[in-house]
Amino acid sequence: MAGRTMLARPLISRNAALPVDSLKALDWLNLFLAALLTGFGPFAAVHLAENGWAPASIGAVLTISGLVGLMTQVPAGELIDMIAAKRALVGVAAAAAALALTIFGLRSDFPSVAGAAIIQGGVGSVLGPSIAAISLGLVGHDALAERLGRNQRFASIGGLSAAAIMGATGYLLSTRDIFLVAAALAIPLLWALFRIHGTDIHFGRSCGAPDCHDTKPNRVSRPSLFKDVRFLVFVACLFLFQLANASILPQVSEPLAHSVGHWSSLAVSALIVVPQIVVALLAPWAGRTAATWGRRPLLLLGLAAVPIRSGLFALTTDPTLLIIIQMLDGFSGATLGVLTALIVADLTNGTGRFNLAQGLVGTFSGVGASLSTLVTGAITQRFGYAAGLLSVTAVGFMAVVIVWEYMPETKPSALSGQLRPSFGFQSSDRGR
Repeated sequence: MAGRTMLARPLISRNAALPVDSLKALDWLNLFLAALLTGFGPFAAVHLAENGWAPASIGAVLTISGLVGLMTQVPAGELIDMIAAKRALVGVAAAAAALALTIFGLRSDFPSVAGAAIIQGGVGSVLGPSIAAISLGLVGHDALAERLGRNQRFASIGGLSAAAIMGATGYLLSTRDIFLVAAALAIPLLWALFRIHGTDIHFGRSCGAPDCHDTKPNRVSRPSLFKDVRFLVFVACLFLFQLANASILPQVSEPLAHSVGHWSSLAVSALIVVPQIVVALLAPWAGRTAATWGRRPLLLLGLAAVPIRSGLFALTTDPTLLIIIQMLDGFSGATLGVLTALIVADLTNGTGRFNLAQGLVGTFSGVGASLSTLVTGAITQRFGYAAGLLSVTAVGFMAVVIVWEYMPETKPSALSGQLRPSFGFQSSDRGR
């Protein structure tokens, strides 16, 4: 089948019967998974500090977790593409996450905590992409936009609920109990996972090979993904998005300590919580809009919110205004949270490499986020707070320009009648 040219086409009709019971279980799975992963958030640093850890040691553990996460994105994508038992994969990863949380709660020696951090970094590369793959396998390409919006809503609700419960647990009991409570969430998570019927997950669709429902679908060669200019443009714009976005909240949080004193922790909490509320409210709208307007207009709006937000932050340190402006972060989160997996699914439809492409996108996004605080921090230290935020504005604007100039619409109906790139199947790629 060398040189075969593929036409973009939806994977499932909107009018086709969808597996309602499995999709309801997927709602709960997203909620409990987000709640479980919330335990790995800022609470880890607080807990270690309370146990006498030096800042350098805390930073080392967090760095270990981040590096493992970056290194495992692509291998995890390969694994998710190949394995048919995706529910089992999620179950094992969730159990491993619960184990890491338990270690965090019960041990405070460096080898144990570092081991838990390694587990955390690895399972994070598996869980999110696996949920996207299961979603695609359940509903198909044509209904994926709205499904991803629903996933995002339940994940935001789960994260917000868990943050409130864990904050109260830490206040009433101890920070150690936060991790034990989070680990216990693996039980309802597994309950939701087992309520998804394995037979409802179409294996071919879940890896971007809609015509196959066996464990050896036709796949394009791995290097051919990089021959699709649209994919390269999308990876570049997400790298720039993270390079700009990841450092904004730390930049804004620092001057709050000087402007509002002991109220700073409350203000920073509001800066974190408010965008999550916006995501929960807007994510379903983002899914519906991506299905009707198309991907490109929504992508432009989501990216444009970053330079607008950072530019406005450079003009004020008033806590009330900062919280209002921070709502734009929720808009970016809702749109990009839906569009990332959706556009990857558009670009890899028929390739059998959906999850590998997700891993590549996740790797470059992670590199951008890792560099963000380093680069912006250096600029801020040398030239000041406003200069740091204005540099972020410039990077965010570059992402918008790149999409405007070079990224076409990827919605399948917009491509009907147009030939997709010839990826060139090779017989040696079958089943790999």
